[in-house]
Formats: sequence, C-alpha cells, structure tokens
Amino acid sequence: MTEQEAFARIQALTHQLNEHNHRYYVLDEPSISDQDFDLLMQELQLLESAWPRFLSPQSPSQRVGGQVLSKFENAPHRFPMLSLGNTYSREELAAFDERVQKGLGKPALYVGELKFDGVAISLTYEKGKLVRAITRGDGQKGDVVTANVKTIRSIPLQLRGSGYPDFFEMRGEVFIQRNDFEKLNELRLAAGEEPYANPRNFASGSLKLLNPAEVGRRKLDCFLYYLNSDEKRFASHHQSMEAAKSWGFRVCEQATAPTNLDGLMAFIDYWEQHRSELRFDIDGIVIKVDDFNERDELGYTAKSPRWAIAYKYKPMTASTILETVSYQVGRTGAVTPVANLKPVLLAGTVVKRASLFNEAEIERLDLHVGDQVFVEKGGEIIPKVMGVDVAKRPVGAEKVQFIKLCPDCGSTLEKIEAIHYCLNDSICPPQQLGRLEHFVARKAMDLNSIGKETIVQLFEAGLVRQVSDFYELNYDDLLGLERMGDKSVRNLLEGLEASKQISYERVLFGIGIRLVGETVAKTLAKHFPTVEILAAASQEELVAINEIGEKIAHNVVAWFAQEQNKLVIANLKRHGLQLERNTDEDVVVSDKLQGLSFVISGVFERHERDELKQLIEQNGGKVLSGVSGKTDYLLAGDGMGPSKLQKAQDLGVKILTENEFEELL
Repeated sequence: MTEQEAFARIQALTHQLNEHNHRYYVLDEPSISDQDFDLLMQELQLLESAWPRFLSPQSPSQRVGGQVLSKFENAPHRFPMLSLGNTYSREELAAFDERVQKGLGKPALYVGELKFDGVAISLTYEKGKLVRAITRGDGQKGDVVTANVKTIRSIPLQLRGSGYPDFFEMRGEVFIQRNDFEKLNELRLAAGEEPYANPRNFASGSLKLLNPAEVGRRKLDCFLYYLNSDEKRFASHHQSMEAAKSWGFRVCEQATAPTNLDGLMAFIDYWEQHRSELRFDIDGIVIKVDDFNERDELGYTAKSPRWAIAYKYKPMTASTILETVSYQVGRTGAVTPVANLKPVLLAGTVVKRASLFNEAEIERLDLHVGDQVFVEKGGEIIPKVMGVDVAKRPVGAEKVQFIKLCPDCGSTLEKIEAIHYCLNDSICPPQQLGRLEHFVARKAMDLNSIGKETIVQLFEAGLVRQVSDFYELNYDDLLGLERMGDKSVRNLLEGLEASKQISYERVLFGIGIRLVGETVAKTLAKHFPTVEILAAASQEELVAINEIGEKIAHNVVAWFAQEQNKLVIANLKRHGLQLERNTDEDVVVSDKLQGLSFVISGVFERHERDELKQLIEQNGGKVLSGVSGKTDYLLAGDGMGPSKLQKAQDLGVKILTENEFEELL
C-alpha cells in the first residue's frame, strides 16, 4: 500500500467508524455488528501504527484511552459555569414566571428539559474539533479531563455538517445509564467487592481517574444542553439545540418545544410519573427562557441566570422488608447501623441497604426484624429508612437491639453522646484503613497516586499499618504487588516524596486526631509552632485557646499520650515531613480587622478562599466556620450556600461582596 492509499483508507475508515459511533451512541440506531465494528477499528489502528503521521487526535481509535496521567491540569472557564436556582413547588415556579414577565414587560416562551442527574462538563470546540474538556470545578475553573472525555463515544471528536462557530463551548452532563451501572455492580459483587454507591458518584469518580483506558471501560454517556459562543448565530435556545443535534451532539430528545407556563406544568407532571421509565436518572426539570435576546435583557444574579430555574422532584419512596441490621465501623471508630433490605426498585436502582444513623433512630422507628419499612432516596449515597408500617409487623418479630461489641475487633463499644464508638483503634482494621485513607486525601497529604484499593492492597500485604509506614515503602516492595508496574511504583514514590513539603497544619489534619478538622488543625499549628510543643501541651493550655473546647483538648492530649502515636510522629519527622510552622504565614499586615469575625462562603473572582482567610488573619480578624450571633461579616461569593445567606439575614449579619471586603481593608 502506498502512502497515498494509506491516507485515503485511514480517512475512509475514520468516516465509517464515526458514522457507526453516531448511529449507535447518539441515535440509538446501530447499523453494524460489534464484531464488524471491531474489525474496522483494528484495521484503522494498524494503518495508524504503520503511518503515525496520519494519526489525528480526533481519530476514533483515540477513544480507547492513551497514556496514564500523573495529575490533572487546572484551567479557567472562558464562560463561568453558574448554578441554577431551585424550586420544589408550583407556586415558586409561577413566581419565577411572574418575575420573568415583570423583567421583560411581556410573557415569555420557555423550553423544558430533563434535569440529568450526572456531572457537569464543558466541551470546547475549535473549527469543529474537540480540543478541551473541563469539569465544573468551582464554576470559575475546573480540571482538564480531555483524555477521559474522548473515551465517551456519544461525544463527537469531529463535528458533522457545517454552520458551527469557529470557537464555542457545549455544556452537558456526563452520566451512566442505569442498566450499565447495575451490570458493573453485579460484577463487583460477584468478585466480592463493594458495589459502587450510586450512578452520579460513579460518573464523577470515573471522570477523575488518571487512566483514560479505565474510563473508556466504564461506559459513560453524555447529554449536551447549552451552547456558549461569542458569535450570535441563533435567535433561540430551541434553534441552537436543533443545530447542535445536526452537528452530532446528543441533546435532550424529551425537551419541549417553546411553550408557556401551562405547557411546562404538564411537562413536569408527565415526567414525574414516567421518570422511572427512562434509562438514566433525572432529579427534576430545567426551565429556560427560549429567546436569547430576552435572556440578555433578564441577565444574571451573582450566582445564577435570571432566565432559568430548576424544578426539583421530591425524593422517591418505596416499601420493602427489613431483613437484618449490620454495623459499619468508620475511621474514628464511630459505629453506624445499616438496614439490610429485601431488594426493591427505587428511583431506577435496586436498593438493598439504607442508613439507620444511630441507636436513637432505631429506637425512634421501633424497628423489628421483618418490618415493612418505607425507604426514601433523595440524592443520598445510601437511602434512608423513613418509617415503619406497624400494622404489617409479623407476629413475634424480634426487636432490633444495638450491638455491645465492635463487629470487627470484638472490643466493648462506648457511647459518647448519640454515637457508639470502638475505642480500640490500634488493632481495629476499619479504623486503621480509615486513618490511612484520610491521610492520603486531597485536603491532607494530597497523595492522589494512592487510592483506596492500593491502600487495602498495602494493608493486606502487611506493608502499612500506621500513616508513617507509607514513607518506609520502597521500589522492590511495591513492584511485586498486583497491578503495580514500574510507572505506577515510581508515581507513588514520587508523590510521597513531594508530600514532604505539605504544610504543618495539613500534616496535623492528616494524622487523624478525632475532632481535629482543617480549621482546628490550623489553630493548633498557629498556637503551638512545633509538634513537640503541641505534644507537651496540657488540657488547660489547649482549652485556653478560643476555638478549642474540652472534647478537642481531651482528644489531642490522649492522642499524643499513646506510645504508638509518639512513634508515628518520630518516624514522620525522621522522613522529613513538615512538623513545624512556616513563620512566613505569621506576617501581621495591620490591625484593621482586629476583633472582627468573618465567615467566607462561595467562589470569588480575584481571590481563593484560603487567600481571603489569610488576608483576614493577617489584618487581625478571625475566620469562623459557620454563621452565628458572633459573626460580624459574611463574605459572600458566587455559589454561596442559601442556608448561610438566610441565617446571616435572620441574624442581621452584614454581607460583604469581594469588592466591599477589599474596600474594608
């Protein structure tokens, strides 16, 4: 085959395979068998291997996933990804319509679309080619996951047809269809592995995997629902989605034509009754003003468009039988009861377990084995038991009694307030594993090369028991483990070496002292500049600090009193971790904010939240975790939680924008 013939055949195969992908994944009209598709793909890969200069980033062969990534690049959104306001009632939806009419001075026509329960994604196309995919992140910037998104076959790498802008973004939702999710969980259960929690979390976690080939095996899907461009080629949203469909995008087929409020109400009613018939999860309906000029006229608030709103459906409920109650031990030793149920279909997934929270909840429900229980799922990872049909209780049913001994190590449980704890944390396996997972987390040591499965593998191999054991790992120990090749081992060891530069307060947070979260760890680091000084601190010295209460003080003293923990600290220090405060962070700029307390919430245009916190502290102020009567200011950014805003307004707390805060300084 000549070079010219090879190029022509590669072009022909690319066109064929793209067409088959579009028919199968977008139109749901397969036109070729899987075997024939695979033969065409193999031929393309052989030709591209022989003539690599003809390999395009948009080739269908690139959907199988390429080189394993070491980390994700962070990039800004050209157009901020704002959140939508939510409503749960027809009255609030009617009020939204009134606001729109008032803003426009006339009625508007709306488009209703299904609200997909997945993970938001932004796709950038240049001259018809996919060049970048970014997660929502904080709305201003997100992680670049282009290599992973290329494995999603319903997302076009090269657009069809013509008429698209030279540069534009498509917004959409990545998800997994329910049948595919159920099959994956069946395989995991058959292999003795823990099932994935729910489709949304699975999709989110899959997009953040560092191995695109693994993402490609997970059968993710995507709907696109919004076109963003500097070029104004369309008069309405409805027109833009029709065009997007012609370019090869998978858009919401169930969307309404432009309609009025009555039409929206009928659309909402229909899908509330029929949502379980869909092959994917939805949690409501998105309502958008159709006309783009009217959208421009209505504009935006700080965090959401005034021309769109999400109508959220109430959580679905189901009735089933309580078969048994089991107990899970967490990182801190907290024991959580879980209801094991007769499998029941709820919100499109088969539910087998539900949360019972604590002993008081079991008593409140007056649970008996064999009870007919009502289960609700409203976005929770594990559904919850809401009530019992006492009239259907079997005669002689055994009352559920909370256990007295740890289910994993047999130690006697101790009840502290409403929660039961296993305090034998030195030998209790779930607690040991939980501490190790907590230590490697992003907000602690940020060891993204060490996942949960790797920790279990290292634990079962006897290589790690305490957090300091991570730094004893070496190349030869790791290379012999399953799924540990040369590159994986080197990435893991390089990550451990880099973590030695993580700040003192994050190390304190990472070692996992009970009740010592991020804020408390920073407070401890500020008042006790080295770990030796902190370890020698008395209960009285700790309680004397404003933010430290009796319980936290007790836990800190008790933790440093244990010999095994003293050894952990000694080993961390020996390996060069940061166990003293960086005095550069202690710079006092002024006392302008002396005596003032702030709560920071939301996303800001010019500052990261940690930077704002540092500015407040360097100018004499104090940062609180929650709004209370002691709060002087709520520093409010985009995407701020509505409960914090409402509480601040109720308490008369002054609300500052980023600009007003800068003026205050």
